[in-house]
Amino acid sequence: MELGFKEKLSYGLGAIGKDMVYMLSASYVLYYFQDVLGVNAIAMGIILMVARIFDAFNDPIMGIIVAKTKTKWGKFRPWLMIGTLTNAVILFLMFACPPSLDAKGLVAYAAVTYILWGVTYTMMDIPYWSMIPAFTKTGKEREGLTTLARSCAGVGSALVTIFTVMIVNAIGKGIAGADATAKQVEIAGFKWFALLVAVLFIVFITITCINIKEKATVDMESPSVAQMFKALISNDQAMTIVIAIVLINSSVYITSNLVIYFFKYDFGGEGWKGSYTLFNMFGGAIQILSMMLFYPLLRKFASNIKVFYICLASAIIGYTVLFAITFTNMSNVFILFIPAFFIFAANGVLQVLTTVFLANTVDYGDLKNNRRDESVIFSMQTFVVKLASGVAALIASICLSLNNLNDSAGDEAEQLYDFSKDVAASSKLGLRMTMTIIPVVGLIVAIIVFRKKFILTDKKMEEITKEIAAR
Repeated sequence: MELGFKEKLSYGLGAIGKDMVYMLSASYVLYYFQDVLGVNAIAMGIILMVARIFDAFNDPIMGIIVAKTKTKWGKFRPWLMIGTLTNAVILFLMFACPPSLDAKGLVAYAAVTYILWGVTYTMMDIPYWSMIPAFTKTGKEREGLTTLARSCAGVGSALVTIFTVMIVNAIGKGIAGADATAKQVEIAGFKWFALLVAVLFIVFITITCINIKEKATVDMESPSVAQMFKALISNDQAMTIVIAIVLINSSVYITSNLVIYFFKYDFGGEGWKGSYTLFNMFGGAIQILSMMLFYPLLRKFASNIKVFYICLASAIIGYTVLFAITFTNMSNVFILFIPAFFIFAANGVLQVLTTVFLANTVDYGDLKNNRRDESVIFSMQTFVVKLASGVAALIASICLSLNNLNDSAGDEAEQLYDFSKDVAASSKLGLRMTMTIIPVVGLIVAIIVFRKKFILTDKKMEEITKEIAAR
């Protein structure tokens, strides 16, 4: 029996909820602890990097635990529910940090809650994606459900990326009162917005667990970290793509970590929050369109490798234009849409392409080593994305520390405050260079590595496919 509308909707809602939680943590935890609460930027960078790398190593361990679970509710749903409940509680606690703690107390609180958040998120994320074969039957059905879930996850991420700052401000003003300072508004806003997201997360995943039932027993392949690295060492093309992913994602994540600081301390103005929201709304729409429309369109006229180079060139152009625009009178946010188009469109297509290239390395490894490492290779993708995220967080934190970017006016009673007027020109330049020049360098290195090492052209893949079929 094929999946019904209720089952598909229920699974999609789960994706929306879990990616709302992920994006709130990934995009705003650094800002919350460093800018709102005043935690040392370097300390936060180290915490985020260590926690994300630890979380990456934790993925295969959780996979093994889920694989060995046997209950009357199946192996996936118990961990999905346990992970959701614990993660929702930790998310709220993370954004409900007592501001009265001293400097060491704030660092300890941030470290403990963020590490626990990562562990509990993995606890529910691994079974969520791994359970698809247990309630789908055909390849087409699985592919369609996976696409639906990925799209819903994108919706969840976009909702939080676009609306967090404005909702936090509105909730904070309502709870803290009209006479509250800027810091008091953000502290209250983040606390209760996190609770709202946590509650929606629990509701959506509960709907998933109630309406999705395992119809078959499946064996989970949970490769160890050792297996991942062994597969990489024996597959030079997979190694090339992994290096490219780390370089590309690190470049993109550096910018995404710093863009809120750019709008607050450089673009400036009393209405910076509205400008930031508009920018994210435009960028998110372009990124989704690039996956759905731009990539298929480009693919009609060029090979995947050429599209890859086009996208990297587009991102470099975008960063270069952005850097140039920052030296003009940035009085209108719409001028920033020009570089945003090049950067977000490139990033959307690159996400698709790196997945395609990874899939091709599986066939290459099959021909070269007589072994197909699908689960190992794609588990490595999750690992390196989290590694890149940690590296980017550390670089962003170093930038904030060196340029002394923090909320020095947070005690101002006036809510509509222009923070940019208190920032030195040298600090603004440092921020601009970190979020544009460093990503350009990373992308250029990715081009050099890819051009020198990657050989899996469309023609080469046709040859490999024929050889594997003949064998």
